[in-house]
Amino acid sequence: MKGINICAVIGVGLLLPTLAQAASPADPALTNAGFIDAAGPIAVAQLEHFKTIISLMLIVVVPIFILVPWVLWRYRRGGRGAYRPDWDFNWGNEAVLWGIPIILIIILSSALWAHTHKYDPYRPLGSDPLEIEVVSLDWKFLFIYPQQGIATLDYLALEQDRPVRLKLTSGTVMQSFMIPQLAGQIYTMAGMTTQLNLMADRPGEYLGRNTQYNGDGFATQSFRTVVMPAAQFDTWVQDTRQNPQTLDSATYQQLLKPSVEHVPRYYGNVEAGLFERVLASFTAGHGHGKAPAAQVSQGHEQHPPHTSTKGAAQ
Repeated sequence: MKGINICAVIGVGLLLPTLAQAASPADPALTNAGFIDAAGPIAVAQLEHFKTIISLMLIVVVPIFILVPWVLWRYRRGGRGAYRPDWDFNWGNEAVLWGIPIILIIILSSALWAHTHKYDPYRPLGSDPLEIEVVSLDWKFLFIYPQQGIATLDYLALEQDRPVRLKLTSGTVMQSFMIPQLAGQIYTMAGMTTQLNLMADRPGEYLGRNTQYNGDGFATQSFRTVVMPAAQFDTWVQDTRQNPQTLDSATYQQLLKPSVEHVPRYYGNVEAGLFERVLASFTAGHGHGKAPAAQVSQGHEQHPPHTSTKGAAQ
C-alpha cells in the first residue's frame, strides 16, 4: 500500500504542469485546438507526421487487440486449444514476432529522421522574413520587432503568409515557447539564443504559452497570437508606434520582476540593442557591450555563462 501511495504522489507531481495549463483561464475568443487544427505549414507537417506514426503503429496494435481475446478464449480451461509442453520453437512465429517490429522500427526511424531535418526550426521558410526577438520572463513573454522599432508584452502580431523568424532567449530560468497551431515548442535559455521559423496561412487568434514549469505563475503564462493580412498588419504597426511607452533598460528591469500580466502592453519605441544586452547580462558582456544589471526571480539562481546554441527543440 505504501508503494502504491508513493507511485500516486509521483504520478500526480509529473502531471501537475499539464493539469495547471489545462485549468488555466483562457480567453474563449482564442483558438486552442492544438496542431490538430493546423494554421500553418509547420503545424500541418507535424499533423501529417503524427498520422503516419499512428497508421504504422496500428499494424502492431490492431492484431494485439484481436489476438489477445482470441488466445484467452481458445486456450481457456476446456477450450479447443491444444496443450503441447514439448513445443518450444517455430521459425514462422519467430519471423513474425521479430521481423515485423524490426521493419516498423526501420520505417519509423527513417520517417522521424527525414521529418526532423526537413522541418528544422532553424531552416528559413522564405525570403524577407518578419524578424521578432523573444524574451521569456516570469511569467510573461516580451516580443521585440527590430525592423519596426516596436515591442509588445504577451501579444504577438504576425502577418499572414509571411515567413517569421523568432530569435529567442530567457531573462530568467529556462522556459519553453510554443504556439501549437503554428509550430512545435522550442526552449528559451538565459545567455543563449534559439530560433524558430514559422508561417501562418490563415488569419485568426491563436494561443501561445510556456510549457516548462517555472513557478507560481506558470499556469497563467500565455499570450495571444494574432495573424492578420499585410495591410492590417501595417496599420497595427503604425498604431503601435503612436504609443508613448518606451521599452528601454529601465523598463526591462521592471519587467524582470515576477508578475502575472492580465492585459497586453505595447511599446511605441524600443531602445536599440536591448536584446543583445539581455544576452550579455548572462555572458559577462563578452562581445555584446555593456550589459544592464541582471536580475533573477526570487528562488532562481544566476545562470553561468553560456554561448549561443542551435537545438533545444522538440
